Amino acid sequence: MLRSLYIQNYALIEKLDIGFGAGFSVITGETGAGKSIILGAIGLMLGQRADVKAIRQGASKCVIEARFDISDYGMRPFFEENELEYEEECILRREVYASGKSRAFINDTPASLVQMKELGEQLIDVHSQHQNLLLNKEGFQLNVLDILSHNDEQLSAYQSLYKDWKQAQQDLEDLIARAEQNKADEDYIRFQLDQLAEANLVAGEQEELEQEADTLSHAEEIKAGLFRAGQLLSSDEGGLLASLKESLNTMLGLQKVYSPATELAERLESTYIELKDVSQELSSQEEDVEFNPERLEEVNDRLNLIYTLQQKHRVATVGELLALTEEYSAKLAAITSYDERIAELTMLCDTLYNKVKKQAAVLTKARSKAAREVEKQMASRLVPLGMPNVRFQVEMGIRKEPGVHGEDTVNFLFSANKNGALQNISSVASGGEIARVMLSIKAMIAGAVKLPTIVFDEIDTGVSGEIADRMADIMQEMGEQDRQVISITHLPQIAARGCAHYKVYKQDNETETNSHIRRLADGERVEEIAHMLSGATLTEAALNNAKVLLGTGQ
Repeated sequence: MLRSLYIQNYALIEKLDIGFGAGFSVITGETGAGKSIILGAIGLMLGQRADVKAIRQGASKCVIEARFDISDYGMRPFFEENELEYEEECILRREVYASGKSRAFINDTPASLVQMKELGEQLIDVHSQHQNLLLNKEGFQLNVLDILSHNDEQLSAYQSLYKDWKQAQQDLEDLIARAEQNKADEDYIRFQLDQLAEANLVAGEQEELEQEADTLSHAEEIKAGLFRAGQLLSSDEGGLLASLKESLNTMLGLQKVYSPATELAERLESTYIELKDVSQELSSQEEDVEFNPERLEEVNDRLNLIYTLQQKHRVATVGELLALTEEYSAKLAAITSYDERIAELTMLCDTLYNKVKKQAAVLTKARSKAAREVEKQMASRLVPLGMPNVRFQVEMGIRKEPGVHGEDTVNFLFSANKNGALQNISSVASGGEIARVMLSIKAMIAGAVKLPTIVFDEIDTGVSGEIADRMADIMQEMGEQDRQVISITHLPQIAARGCAHYKVYKQDNETETNSHIRRLADGERVEEIAHMLSGATLTEAALNNAKVLLGTGQ
């Protein structure tokens, strides 16, 4: 539950630090005193969008900090899942800067607004007048049934199946679209693949063919060069080998009289052997090289085919053409297997749909049971609130197709009169009636969900007298069930019931106006409630009436 609230530099609040206790508390104050400002600050702290205009004029930032006692609410899993430090006293803090930057903290650890909002929804429920519009929202009505039927596990199981089913449907639609597109391209793909396959491409052949083409194109030049080089080595007249042989023989003749000649002879002999081998190789290659116009034409035709395919498919190598061949083959294989895969996915969709329908039926059963309980409780709660002839019915139907929350449709029907036809509650109920219906629903939900703190913002609008007393009974009862209930009210009947009474007021100084809040002592409560009864001028009758109200509330 909310233990304390600290606000600094927010709207008309320069600094506010107030503590709250368990049970039923009330907040009163004149219109414009700052009650809505406090609620706005709480909303900001709970993750609502920040508006730099809310920062107090002249301040660089505003700070809202709330401390909650969460020791009895089993919230440790949230902190573990979000890697946050768990403390029994949980601190939520929001800082908004004039620059537009905003920061959020949970137990002094930086947190995202999503985390703060998720945690805040488990800590405090702020019911303002605009929430009465939720009565006509099917999602809200369905949520009421889910809360009262305690079907969290069943709903989670359903939504998991629903997610799988919708994903399978999407996969099937995508596959059918791809199949149709690829089948339209099948002739084109097959033509391209056939052309590439007919080419019988071989990795590395382009380089070999280009080298062969160069050789064939320059055959006469190469043959002449090889012949000339061979003649320079092996010619009988002036050939290098003959001269080298003569030099070798000369060194061999000097070995007996000149010892270094032996080493020189060995080196000359090694050189002679190597050059003789080169000469023979030159002669052999010269014989192999010949001008072959037919082969040159074949090589050029093959290269032209390769170059044409490369240009057509915008690639640079035979390797890329081979990769493209594999890609086209895979596409054709996929096209031929689409029917089989579509059949498999269709079967999966049907299986998941049946599971979704089965689990949806579990939800329907639980909700139907909860609907009868809602009808029973709402009648018993609304009759004491001045609706003796009230009829409240939960109308349930089935959707054409299951949705994310099941296949149930829910509609709250209402009539406050004996002869009135049951109609949508928002279209027939008055403002005061809607306020009483919402209070009854909140009280009913509060009995099923252990929500630490509930704040009612003028939920008593449009009621007075005995009805206000009955509404006070309900809020007081809610506050006695190990729960914290805070009501912002203009009604003295409700204000008198609070175990704690806070007053919001404004004060002016020479330069500015400030909003404040403080807890009233018993004597101050008498005067505050008397003012609520009689206005600005206190009368003896109003004071006595206030004492009576407080006496019955104590």
